Amino acid sequence: MDFHEFAVNVEKIKSKLYKTALLYLSNESLALDAVDEAVYKGLKSIKKLKNDEYFNTWMMRILINECKQELRRRKKEEIMEVIPEESVEIYDSLPLKDAIKRLPCGLREVIILRYFADLTLTDTAKCLNIPQGTAATRQRKALELLKLDFLIKDDIYEQGV
Repeated sequence: MDFHEFAVNVEKIKSKLYKTALLYLSNESLALDAVDEAVYKGLKSIKKLKNDEYFNTWMMRILINECKQELRRRKKEEIMEVIPEESVEIYDSLPLKDAIKRLPCGLREVIILRYFADLTLTDTAKCLNIPQGTAATRQRKALELLKLDFLIKDDIYEQGV
């Protein structure tokens, strides 16, 4: 892949890259910086990409690494333990974005890549360097936690409260 092809391919996925960075960093300027840095690092190491068909996944992986590095630098990422089933009440009154932010890191990454970066389950697994079954399990667990908020709200509306 030459530099022109790289620019064309980055242009095609720039909005996905930005959305993903914004979800990771929760700050527009940090997200833009992370995307810029990821594109720069991708351009520098374009010769390492062995198969052009994996360009999107490869760039997303570079971006995720950059976001994680930024979070470490800024010390903004909270270290969360796996949420026990009894404590799911935390999610009851949170909007979806806040609920996603409070998911454990592994679950949050899968949700962001699957539903906000529009990656397939296979690409998500490749991007995170985990087996596809693990990605599917994490997706299911995260969706169960996120679904609680909507189920409770539906019950309230059905009761006419």
